[in-house]
Amino acid sequence: MNITVYLASSTGNDPKFGSAVKELGTWIGASGNTLIYGGSKTGLMGELAQSVLQAGGKVIGVEPQFFVDEEYQYEGLTQLIVTKDMAERKTKMIELGDAFIAFPGGVGTLEEISEIMSKLSLGHLQAPCIYYNLDGYYDDVKHFLQQMILKGFSSAEKQQGVYFAQSLENIKELLK
Repeated sequence: MNITVYLASSTGNDPKFGSAVKELGTWIGASGNTLIYGGSKTGLMGELAQSVLQAGGKVIGVEPQFFVDEEYQYEGLTQLIVTKDMAERKTKMIELGDAFIAFPGGVGTLEEISEIMSKLSLGHLQAPCIYYNLDGYYDDVKHFLQQMILKGFSSAEKQQGVYFAQSLENIKELLK
């Protein structure tokens, strides 16, 4: 399975994020799955790629040319796909993915996983969309999605396939 993970190019300020991302990467690599991610060597992105590779897994990075020009790409990936811009990058990452995980990150992570939710809602994608809700990181997003339903702007059917996982064990169960 190709697992697309959206996450930060920084490390955040809690060491739990680094530990959890390494655990996720080790599982992806050891389980025979392939990581699809943004291609960066920095922050949690670099830690994730490194842990997948160290566990013997495959990693496909998708990075826009302007990041390659700045030398942000992780050297030694199984494959690096260079795109002309962020829009093409997002399209390629969706095209390659069989499942999608939002690890804690910033607005870029939120923007990318929101596109997955939109495609699920429209019926243009049939794949799990998982928020890795480490220590309640995505509780407010979960609440916001519930508000959309309560206010009549969404429905449980349109949000089918969106999950909030508290741990790697939850993610493994969802991806069985």
